[in-house]
Amino acid sequence: MDITATLNEIAALSVEDRIRLVQAIWETIAADRVYPDLTEVQKREIDRRITDNEVNPDNVLTWEEIKAFVKEQR
Repeated sequence: MDITATLNEIAALSVEDRIRLVQAIWETIAADRVYPDLTEVQKREIDRRITDNEVNPDNVLTWEEIKAFVKEQR
């Protein structure tokens, strides 16, 4: 496979088609249930977030609060 030629073809697609393509590719990856190993940095970040959640269990936002915040930022 010529990855450069494939990427050039993908770049010529509309944004909507590229999004659909990415979603389709991701679905095939998820279906394989094979995931790359986490890096040490990623593992530390997960541990940090777990610890933060355990120390501050009430420091959360509802989905509605998150959506409202995002809408305010526009």
